[in-house]
Amino acid sequence: MSETETTPEAAPAGEETHLPALPRRLFDAFLSPGKMTREVAADPRWMGALVVSLALLVLSTSLIPPELFAEAQRRAALERGIDVPVLTERALQTIRIASIVGSGLAFTIFSFFFSGVYTLIFAFILGDEGRYKQYLAIFAHASIIPALISVPLAPMRVATGDAQFSLNLASFLLFLPDSYFLNVLRMMDLTQIWSTLVIALGARAIDPRRSFMSAAGILLGIQLAVALVVARFLPT
Repeated sequence: MSETETTPEAAPAGEETHLPALPRRLFDAFLSPGKMTREVAADPRWMGALVVSLALLVLSTSLIPPELFAEAQRRAALERGIDVPVLTERALQTIRIASIVGSGLAFTIFSFFFSGVYTLIFAFILGDEGRYKQYLAIFAHASIIPALISVPLAPMRVATGDAQFSLNLASFLLFLPDSYFLNVLRMMDLTQIWSTLVIALGARAIDPRRSFMSAAGILLGIQLAVALVVARFLPT
């Protein structure tokens, strides 16, 4: 971040920043992300956006039959040489409940965790302005992008028989054989990349000295690092 860049003048004393209603902010996350991030950075309310994103993710998970999750577990077990017995209706219902609760719990934990990681990197290591609450609010609003898109993706997961089906970089490289590299590309979800770029806009809105390109490079680098690690544990 350049030391010569200047910070915009603060708003005049007594002038209040008007934060639009939650539906408008979530709409702007798609079509006017720069405007949304500036407003949320100035008034970091995160609860409503987090709850809406959580509800959409839970809804998309609930639309997937438990048989798909059971089949994914069965294939993984067979690859490890473990014989899997036929699951009862009770077991399938348990899988359904566990998948719904697990998706919601994982999203909530990841939201608070990665907001902390971004605060650590930008505010403490790189010296940007900003508080944890601001990064959490930006993350919560950006999360509406993959959360909303996951709902229409649910029928496609059912149609393909793949509970993990997603739009990712590997979707455009069908000619590549299964490999570690292809698994890395599969982990680079396009909706998550879109969300990450919105968060990068948020990092700039929190501290205008931080350029969008540098913030995007840092955040996409984190996403790539996670993909490189997780891909190691995926079958090829």
